[in-house]
Amino acid sequence: MTFSNLTRIATLSTVLATMAAAVAQHPRDHAPPRKPDAEEHDESRWFRNVRQLTNTDMGLMRSGEAYFSPDGKRICFQAYPPGKDEYQIYVMNIDGTGLKMVSTGIGDTTCSHFHPSGKKMIFAANHEDLRPADQGEQYRERSGSSETHGGGHPTSTGHPTDKPTGHGGGKGHPDGHGETSAASKPQHGGGGRGYAWRYYPGMEVYEYTFATGELKRLTTAEGYDAECTYSPDGEQIVFASFRDGDQEIYIMDADGSNPRRITHAKGGDGGPFFSPDGKRVVYRSDRTGSGNLQVFVNNTEGTAEKALTDNKSFHWCPYWHPSGKWLIYTHVNFRRRPNFDLYLVSDDGSESHRVTSDQSFDGLPVFSPDGKHLMWTSRRGGIEAPQIFIADFVGLTPNGELRKTN
Repeated sequence: MTFSNLTRIATLSTVLATMAAAVAQHPRDHAPPRKPDAEEHDESRWFRNVRQLTNTDMGLMRSGEAYFSPDGKRICFQAYPPGKDEYQIYVMNIDGTGLKMVSTGIGDTTCSHFHPSGKKMIFAANHEDLRPADQGEQYRERSGSSETHGGGHPTSTGHPTDKPTGHGGGKGHPDGHGETSAASKPQHGGGGRGYAWRYYPGMEVYEYTFATGELKRLTTAEGYDAECTYSPDGEQIVFASFRDGDQEIYIMDADGSNPRRITHAKGGDGGPFFSPDGKRVVYRSDRTGSGNLQVFVNNTEGTAEKALTDNKSFHWCPYWHPSGKWLIYTHVNFRRRPNFDLYLVSDDGSESHRVTSDQSFDGLPVFSPDGKHLMWTSRRGGIEAPQIFIADFVGLTPNGELRKTN
């Protein structure tokens, strides 16, 4: 080997040693680009121009589970009046004017919904029967493992002292519809982070007429009746009930007559909504007893049930996009990222997309009738208690096509 070759080898060795030392001292400068973290998810891909619709200055200590009127100009929702810790039902214009409580102010309420005519609405309340609640759905997280959860809703902050609200299958949503009614009280399970929801046996479905203020009771069966919504033509109401022992989904005529059960499998079913064409119903349920709710669709006869989600995490509050091609729901993985976020899933379950990634609670989502707006319950912005937010929804076209946005 020649002297020049030895010189080159020595020089190369020196260079390699220097590079190795540099890498050891600054390894991140030479590491391959890492994949984007989930927290780098861009919400603007889906919605923009976020506005808070309700707040404490309006006398609403916490609000949630809001729904649009058929013309998109009003909303109905549930909220705590000042000094109260039981929800009442309110309506107001989309610009924040015209706020009015339409429930009695007695007892608890949940799950309001406008009739397609806009002339009346329904909601659940227990003002005529204030019997104490039965313990309902439970969830307990211990050492990263799930234990019995009947399928209700967790609290809006994930803290056991928060009271949930809503619709969906019982009592105990984080302020909304889709899994448990505002009528439930969360409880700390001891030995770990725990939640429990209670079902008021006196909870019934009522119809409210705007012109007269008349309140008419529509259900009379013993046990909890709630989580009610109208069909697109206003001729029927889908709701959840314990009248047969387990929480199941029923459809009745809009005057409360002819109730019929459409779910029959084991596991509490709740938070039902008709599809935009009125031919299907979406709801959530826990079919395995694991406590991880899944999203199901079915026909109105109850003969074509299909799960759209199927994994070891929690899905809640599904709601249809007006195209009928997509649904939006609330999801949380208590083991990996214990925060409630919104996700889209196609109506056959073949495709899903994450919509929100804020560090605060996001849940109970609904679309406006024209699909141009998304409304949901959130604690984003550091607010103390959940309130209602709205944004321009840009992720889908009105006919349900994924839209490419910058």
